[in-house]
Amino acid sequence: MQGKRNHGHRAAGLRAALAAAALLAAGASLHAAEEQPRVRVVTNMGSFVIQLEPERAPLTVENFLRYVREGFYTNTLIHRVVPGFVIQGGGHDAGDYSLKPTHPAVVNESGNGLRNVRGAVGMARESRPHTGNSQFYVNLVDNPALDPLPSRWGYAVFGRVVEGMDVVERIGVVPTGRFGPFEEDAPLKPVVIEKIELIGAAAEAPAGDASATSTE
Repeated sequence: MQGKRNHGHRAAGLRAALAAAALLAAGASLHAAEEQPRVRVVTNMGSFVIQLEPERAPLTVENFLRYVREGFYTNTLIHRVVPGFVIQGGGHDAGDYSLKPTHPAVVNESGNGLRNVRGAVGMARESRPHTGNSQFYVNLVDNPALDPLPSRWGYAVFGRVVEGMDVVERIGVVPTGRFGPFEEDAPLKPVVIEKIELIGAAAEAPAGDASATSTE
């Protein structure tokens, strides 16, 4: 009888320990989710929500949020649409199509383990690796060619679309061609980013210091 009581006590203790571990894991997951800020991208074709990855791409996320907090993206264009590839925007003024002045470029964080899969959001750049600033893109399909290799830099992913991917896909099939200063792949009817806004708990958080994100 004593052995059975001890066994029962051990089993009860094990169940309690497992329950506590499950609660801790759930709490950790909730805390991690709360630390991943979200933004809503409002366009003239609908809205979509991006969940950012500050733990994996801290410099890129802070750089992006700096522009968001400044209202930089208000009335900018999604100026590039390549069906079956990406949509890209966040740099050109929707009024005169000019490039808006930006902060210094951000360090390329493409080696962070995040992949250019469908719905992933990345930092657009020139051919040189550390030239990203305000422009971003959304992958319409899996694009492994944009991921880094040991022999070359990739394009840094810093978030993913978690709501409104149908809006992204509608934008991804609009008629395109030469329009204004854009020689190709530009929507023939402008797709305008009306605003990008922080949502949820991140909207109440104080802004961080983005000065460390630049390469200058």
